[in-house]
Amino acid sequence: MPSFETFHMPDAGEGLTEADVVTWRVAAGDTVEVNQPLVEIETAKSLVELPCPVDGVVVELLVAEGDTVEVGAPIVRFQVDGDGPDLDVPGGASTADAPVPSVPTPEVDAVEAMEPDPAPTDEASGAVLVGYGVSAGSAQRRPRKEGALDPIGGAGEVSDYPVLAKPPVRKLARELGVEITTVTPSGPGGLVTREDVEQAAKARSTRALTTYDANDDQPWLESGYSADGGRSTRVPVKSVRKRTAEAMVKSAFTAPHVTVFHTADVTATMDLVKRLKADRDFQDVRVTPLLIVAKALLLAVRRHPEINASWDDEAREIVYKHYVNLGIAASTPRGLLVPNIKDAHRLPLHELALEIGELTALARENRTPPGALAGGTISITNVGPLGIDTGTPILNPGESAILAFGAIREQPWVHEGEIKIRWVTQLALSFDHRLVDGELGARVLADVGRVMSDPAQGLVWG
Repeated sequence: MPSFETFHMPDAGEGLTEADVVTWRVAAGDTVEVNQPLVEIETAKSLVELPCPVDGVVVELLVAEGDTVEVGAPIVRFQVDGDGPDLDVPGGASTADAPVPSVPTPEVDAVEAMEPDPAPTDEASGAVLVGYGVSAGSAQRRPRKEGALDPIGGAGEVSDYPVLAKPPVRKLARELGVEITTVTPSGPGGLVTREDVEQAAKARSTRALTTYDANDDQPWLESGYSADGGRSTRVPVKSVRKRTAEAMVKSAFTAPHVTVFHTADVTATMDLVKRLKADRDFQDVRVTPLLIVAKALLLAVRRHPEINASWDDEAREIVYKHYVNLGIAASTPRGLLVPNIKDAHRLPLHELALEIGELTALARENRTPPGALAGGTISITNVGPLGIDTGTPILNPGESAILAFGAIREQPWVHEGEIKIRWVTQLALSFDHRLVDGELGARVLADVGRVMSDPAQGLVWG
């Protein structure tokens, strides 16, 4: 007799409570092996590919691509032994009990396409993701999306057959605000295709011709759906955007923010960057002014270690950190991420450049591991490449300060008693006033400016 195991959504790290299913790497009926790619999920922090926990056969995918699933909820069932694929479910239930269309479906697996109602879960199986150690517990499955088994047909019609559509097509229909039961299928065996959904969306749309229509092809609107007759798009708040919003609101209304500003002549920094780019020892890294300001901030923290702290509200204590995990804010397709370089205070300039390059590359490729987004102590946000002079950044929760690094511009500047054209930038330091008073914040920012104006000062303080 075959036996079955149910795999539950694991905690992919850092105590996350939910994740979005992005792409299934397997389908119902597939034979799978331990550690082969199973599914790609998106947490509030990163994209993670989960490996298969068992050898066996996929019986049923319990959630569709695009669904948000709570940690501990069942997401897939496996048959783990037996002579061959046998999709009967323990307890007498069977996937064959689900309604199956009599029309031929030569290119579509019926179990995958129809998303039948789940069989009773095997809570005693205790399937655990290799490397994560999350037990099945007693979590219950999230309610299935309404309409998952709605019949095909026009508005108000009821068909004898369930909708045949793959999970990505169902997701697209939800995003475009199209009721999939009203879509006329053109695929083999009555399969609803992406083109069918897109055509239905175009036919339904009665949007007015406004200048805003040109914005509808923007990538950040892809996960939204049309509203107000096409005059606006509504995008569900989830994953990184949701987590960022929660964190920023918590930070802004918990920590009393204070920001100080400093304008600095950074001509010497620009000269140093030029020399390092020509230095053969730095040929394997990208040298930018951000590298120098990062080193300057680390030196300032060494001189004023009391700024590298956090507030423990529960214990009513200030926690002074004897290490610096330096966060670098990165704009990514998923939103703003602030991965941090662990023990950045120990790194010489070349290794610091390597870490910054790797950190930002991973973030932009949506491959930042969850651990890189936790445990930061102080951060930098580089707004200069956007042409912004400075700003008043909001602290990352758990950190005491964040430095904004603005655009570097050629400006008239008094240098050695004469007006000359010099490279000038603006720096801004936001800090938690519960931990950092104005004098300390000002001294830290002034020290960053001193190193940027005269990088040789770092040799004195280093």
